[in-house]
Amino acid sequence: MQETEVSVRDIHISDGSEEDPMQSDTFQEHQNSNNEQMVEAFRNLLLLHGQLPSKHGDSNTLLRFLKMRDFDLGKAKDAFLNYMKWRVDSKVDLISKEFKYEEYGEVKKHYPHGFHKVDKTGRPIYIERLGMVDLNAFSKATTIDRYVKYHIKEQEKTLSLRYPACSIASEKHVFSTTTILDVSGLGMSNFSKSARSLFMEIQKIDSNYYPETLHRLFVVNANSGFRMLWLALKTFLDARTLAKVHVLGPNYLGELLEAIDPSNLPTFLGGNCTCSDRGGCLFSDEGPWNDPNIKAKIQETCTIGDTDPEGHTLDDKVSENASANQKEDSGRNMITLQKYASLKAAVKEAQKRIETLETSLHETKRAMNGLAEIIETIKPNQTDSTNSQMQTVLDRKMSGLS
Repeated sequence: MQETEVSVRDIHISDGSEEDPMQSDTFQEHQNSNNEQMVEAFRNLLLLHGQLPSKHGDSNTLLRFLKMRDFDLGKAKDAFLNYMKWRVDSKVDLISKEFKYEEYGEVKKHYPHGFHKVDKTGRPIYIERLGMVDLNAFSKATTIDRYVKYHIKEQEKTLSLRYPACSIASEKHVFSTTTILDVSGLGMSNFSKSARSLFMEIQKIDSNYYPETLHRLFVVNANSGFRMLWLALKTFLDARTLAKVHVLGPNYLGELLEAIDPSNLPTFLGGNCTCSDRGGCLFSDEGPWNDPNIKAKIQETCTIGDTDPEGHTLDDKVSENASANQKEDSGRNMITLQKYASLKAAVKEAQKRIETLETSLHETKRAMNGLAEIIETIKPNQTDSTNSQMQTVLDRKMSGLS
């Protein structure tokens, strides 16, 4: 057992996104101010090119794509437009509203997973018991395509309902999840072709279209047999995700309890909760998003069925940094950018005219220089020889001008 713990510690990765308790309020305020300025610049860039959609253009979504590309505006724009194209091509809004996952209960039996309450900072907790997955039964119950649609629907629900509800409950802006993967008994033999296909498809969707929604990932009950599988899985994860991963052995409880209250942690992970009246913790979907009063507050802004899947209006409402005059500011930005675009076009046209005038001036200058040489040859009392030379020069210059 001791050897197993040592080997697991060898693959422990620190959480680069964890809040630093030494950071002062002044530093946080400065960082928030910088983020606001970058978001505004990003919004203006999209507006300038006519590519800011009426939906999904809220501050939080734009900030996530900025972080995804390390605040490079050009790269963030490309990633955001790729996201918007994917939403249209994959009919995401239709999936969110109309897709019915009839095999939900059966799939949960063979692939135990689900959201369950919140951590100490108010973030939703997502749990998977990967060591208990029965791939054969799972494959009979559903298809990869249908499970991917179910995953997208859940992601949309998290953005439009779970995060806003957690924001209201905790009275601060929540936009990321704490995830726990229980990998007890999991090894290379579990990483079959179908499992790899599903993992890669889910990872692609989450990385490209739902970036920066993971706060921290705890991988628990990892033993020495998990080492080879982890080395393979790491190759599919980007650096920003890897920086948020903690791979822990069987003595994981201490770290979990630093982040999660025992009453919010299922008994199978060492906590006190069973959700026995709801069919078990992973079937309960227990959390602030089920509180009728919180739901009512969300519905004050927009009806859940009609809300844009990102929770656009509510997102700005619950954010401490959201401006009360955001729409008015956006209108002013649009007018300013329209004027800027008109001025830019006018300057470009003026530059073309200047180039034309410069070309004409150059030709006129050449002609004037030629005439000056002709005048120099015309002097009183010229001899016949001189007159002949003058005529020759004159003929040559006139020929050149023609």
